[in-house]
Amino acid sequence: MPNNDPAAITAALGTFSLIIGLIALASIVFSIIIYWKIFSKAGYSGALSLLMLVPIANIIMLCILAFGEWPIYQELNQLRQMAAARGMQNPAYPQNPAYPQNPQYR
Repeated sequence: MPNNDPAAITAALGTFSLIIGLIALASIVFSIIIYWKIFSKAGYSGALSLLMLVPIANIIMLCILAFGEWPIYQELNQLRQMAAARGMQNPAYPQNPAYPQNPQYR
């Protein structure tokens, strides 16, 4: 026979809510850390990852990441232009890679 004690039901729901809340909080923190790394590697401030929590701003920031020119690429292009102005050539890439191109096991 099921236990219909209101105190037991309240305790079970409270525990369940606490567990779900902790899982939600952990996933939010994890997503902020991931977006922080993405924005940092793109050359933006990592604090822009907090905008991913704002409903309309997250779509705008994803569009900026997808279609905008990243600051890291702007800096790279400036360095390449400075090197070209000094007469330096781009570094030569190795012709023969150090790893085999064909599968070894068939």
